[in-house]
Amino acid sequence: MSEKLQKVLARSGHGSRRELESMIAAGRVSVNGQVATLGERIDTNAVVRIDGREVSIKQPEDVVCRVLMYHKPEGELCTRRDPEGRPTVYDRLPRMQGARWVAVGRLDVNTSGLLLFTTDGELANRLMHPGHEIEREYSVRVFGEVTDAMMRKLKQGVQLEDGPAAFKEIKRGGGEGMNQWFRVVLTEGRNREVRRLWESQGVQVSRLIRVRYGNIKLEQGLPQSGWGELSLKDINYLRDLVGLPEETRTFIDPRQGESRQKRYSRARRINAQKLQQRGPGANVEEPTPEQRKAPRRDPRKPSSPRGKAPSSGKPSSRTNANKKRKPNGRQRTRS
Repeated sequence: MSEKLQKVLARSGHGSRRELESMIAAGRVSVNGQVATLGERIDTNAVVRIDGREVSIKQPEDVVCRVLMYHKPEGELCTRRDPEGRPTVYDRLPRMQGARWVAVGRLDVNTSGLLLFTTDGELANRLMHPGHEIEREYSVRVFGEVTDAMMRKLKQGVQLEDGPAAFKEIKRGGGEGMNQWFRVVLTEGRNREVRRLWESQGVQVSRLIRVRYGNIKLEQGLPQSGWGELSLKDINYLRDLVGLPEETRTFIDPRQGESRQKRYSRARRINAQKLQQRGPGANVEEPTPEQRKAPRRDPRKPSSPRGKAPSSGKPSSRTNANKKRKPNGRQRTRS
């Protein structure tokens, strides 16, 4: 059975539908030696190349949907490669063979917070589509005086360069003086939409953090540039949200409650922190899998058996007393 080219490539993990449609329109994709066209349908035997490199075509049953939660810091770009050599979000993600991570939307260079990645390009495309109206929640610090009338206007809607826009929810979050925090919710992801909405009221955004996508919240304790793999339950929540069938396979060990990659990522972060504390030139070896599995001793319990203090090497008074044996009552007496 034939399917649309961009759908097959997205399912195989070669990008989101939007990215692949742009590649096809630019003539970067070929099918059986011929430049592909938008809407072209292919079967499983087709030979597909992107930028001259042959790519794999996977059947639905061969694709395992994985989703990562990433804590993006300010200063990282949401692009695979930067000509100026600046850091990108893809630099930190775990490497894979036969698939690649597809970003669910973008955050601009000065925005931090929750960013989702998946191996299923179709899932990424549907999560980004404005027709599904998936909520994105942000924590925003605003510089300037914000009145109740301005907040009502931002909820009712204002006209931007690319059309009308509005916050679904807006709440005060604290702060004093001219710097105040707000919680805002959008149901679409247009470029710099949060910043442009506030700027339309004559105030500036000085800090912007995405804290939630749908019901997936940024994990507390996840450091910046850190990532963690979502559970099968959370993945199927996202798939159900956009009308995709349930996923039954996962890379997370149910006995551990987290993925092996996440545990290794935590170990790398701990080692990086140790290196920073020790200063330049220090070297900290990453623990082996056997060392990770070794049980940890409770520091509150003594290390010696039965709670006894370790020996200092000197005989105790009790030991010396035992050396002087008492008479057993059968000693011979001299006449």
